[in-house]
Amino acid sequence: MKTTLVSIACASAWGLAVTSPAQSAEPPNIIVFLADDMGMGDTSAYDDWTGNPPEKQLHTPALDRLARMGVRYTDAHSPHSRCTTSRYALLTGRYCWRTRLKHWVLFGVQCDPLIDRDRVTLPEFLQAGGYRTGMVGKWHLGLKYRRTDGSVADGWDDADLTQPLADCPLDHGFAFFFGMSRSHNTSGPNGLRRNTPDQAIGPGWIRGRDIAGATGNGKQLDGSYRYNEIGNSLDHEAFAFLNVAVPSRQPFFLYFASPANHTPYTPSAQIGETPVAGASRFVDGTSTGSTRLDFVYQNDVHVARVLDYLERTEDPRRPGRPLSENTLFVFTSDNGAELPDREFTGPLRSHKGSVYEGGHRVPFLAVWPLGGIGDGDATTAGATRTGLLALNDLYATFAEILDRPLPPKAGRQRGAEDSHSQLAALRGEAAPERPPVFPNDHKEASQELSDERAWVAVRSNATPIPGQWKLLLDHRFALRGEIHPQELYNLADELEETNNRLADPAAKPALDFLIQQARAAAGDDGFTR
Repeated sequence: MKTTLVSIACASAWGLAVTSPAQSAEPPNIIVFLADDMGMGDTSAYDDWTGNPPEKQLHTPALDRLARMGVRYTDAHSPHSRCTTSRYALLTGRYCWRTRLKHWVLFGVQCDPLIDRDRVTLPEFLQAGGYRTGMVGKWHLGLKYRRTDGSVADGWDDADLTQPLADCPLDHGFAFFFGMSRSHNTSGPNGLRRNTPDQAIGPGWIRGRDIAGATGNGKQLDGSYRYNEIGNSLDHEAFAFLNVAVPSRQPFFLYFASPANHTPYTPSAQIGETPVAGASRFVDGTSTGSTRLDFVYQNDVHVARVLDYLERTEDPRRPGRPLSENTLFVFTSDNGAELPDREFTGPLRSHKGSVYEGGHRVPFLAVWPLGGIGDGDATTAGATRTGLLALNDLYATFAEILDRPLPPKAGRQRGAEDSHSQLAALRGEAAPERPPVFPNDHKEASQELSDERAWVAVRSNATPIPGQWKLLLDHRFALRGEIHPQELYNLADELEETNNRLADPAAKPALDFLIQQARAAAGDDGFTR
């Protein structure tokens, strides 16, 4: 990491001494903070990697601090290049191209739930391990409403918003939920705009099973769902969860799924005492003058507030020590930047919605001092990991931390079919190369939102010949398990993915290996672990 980055780490009254991983008898608290549409260039924690100059690089002091405290990955990937699909894979440990949603996102005010009820999700797995689980933010995995008589509604038209939801995050492992159904601008009317008894935008804020703003006057809401106050509401509810979870002495899992920085860009005026709208700065200290970057910066403010809380709050399971020592904090994004701007994507081809690297290579920062993932010291340089990692790996990683077996790969109560533990790699220990990653959804494949966009990439650093090889398969792999190679790249030679080596005889060993891996992984009932 650059030593010139400015740290805003607060001085800890607790000191920095921690015990070794082997001495950690208590399971860690876990926080996963998922940004929306954030590219590698959207944080100064990666400015040495992206090459962004100080006058064009957004300054994210809290993420710089997190990177110094722990580790950062330069080859981490969202499992897909769009939000619904990546969120599914993160929470299930399974690629979404194995589901009915082969590409794109759940769309419309009524989306049938994508996660089957007999599937063991990550939060359900953690609940079974004694965790108190909570989520704030963007769900985007489908809901089921009820009619006035309590029966399950067919959709939005026959839904009674005063009735509790029939399927929501509480049915998939979260004991606490406050958030929105999907992207913030499609989850409810912005205050009173379009807020009529026949509005068909969304249910607004959801608290547990309840539509918080339901008035009983058709679909009209109470006006409390306002885009530029979303950050304030989620911040408040995240701390409401923590303030109950911490004293309970249970380990907790908080999934903070921020809607920032998905369009439209609606930063809060301030969060806590920290200004947000108009407050983003480049690394050189000048104002960005960008509402988009204000919204990206909003996530940095959230992270700073959570890190401060963890450092100043005593761990009731380890009296005299701060929560920060035995909390695993992960920051990442659901896909790459939403705009094709090199300042946001870094030296990568394309952006959100593509299986080129800019669509799914994402920031990934993690710290857990007591578990050997960084040392928690923000005054020293953090570690950089260059190995391959995918967000669906969090499931198996947490399972190894808890020393609990993963669910079966088939049958009822199955789960984590495509998850591989990264604990050793996170700790900097010797570890074998991760098996291939299979990101999907390729906007370059078609001008229309057709199934032809369901391309899948096969990405591996463990081919028989040196390199970081990536094979692009067309939509027939996701739809029918058929292997039809389209493009082949060695990212070790060029990140821009411009030199298609599919017909290069020297690349044939890598091609054959990736085809073999694809055949082994194919099918809706398949798996990669």
